[in-house]
Amino acid sequence: MIEATTTLTRAGLEYLQIPIVFGLGATLVAMIGTNVGAGQMARARRIAWAGGLFAAAVSGSIGLTVALAPGLWAGIFTQDKEVLAIASQYLRTAGPAYAFLGLGMALYFSFQGTGRMLWPLTCVSVRLLVIALGCTLVTQSPGLGIGALFAVIAVALVVFGAMYAIGVWRFFPRR
Repeated sequence: MIEATTTLTRAGLEYLQIPIVFGLGATLVAMIGTNVGAGQMARARRIAWAGGLFAAAVSGSIGLTVALAPGLWAGIFTQDKEVLAIASQYLRTAGPAYAFLGLGMALYFSFQGTGRMLWPLTCVSVRLLVIALGCTLVTQSPGLGIGALFAVIAVALVVFGAMYAIGVWRFFPRR
C-alpha cells in the first residue's frame, strides 16, 4: 500500500507535467526549426532559452507548491498518516528539482528543432545512470533510508536539466 501510493505520488506528478511542457515543446520545435532553416541561429537560441526558462518556471512552481504543501497532492491519493509522511518527504526533497525537469524537457524539444539529437540522448542516458548508480549505492549502504533514494531522484533531475542547459549553451547553433 505504502509503496504503491508513494509511486503514484511521485510518478503521477512528474507525468502530469509532461503534457504541459509538451504543449510548449511542440511550439519550440516549429519555431526553432524555422529559424535554424532561415539561418537565424541567434534567434533560435533565444527561443530555446525563453522556452526552457518558461517551462522551468512552470514546473518549478508546481514543485515548490508541493514541497511547501505536500498534502495538496499526496492527500488526493490517501489519508493514511504513514503514507502521507513518506510522500511528503519525497515531495519536499524532489519537488524543488522539478524546475530542472521542466527545463530539460523543454530544451529536449529545442534540440529537436535543430535536428541534433545526440546530446539529448546523452542527457537521458546520464540521468538513467545517475539513478541506477545512486540507487544501487544507497541500497548497498546500511543506515541510508528512503530519503536517500529521494535525494538520488532529485540529483538526477538537476543533472538532467543542467546537462540540457549546457548543451544549448555549448552545442546549439550560434550563427
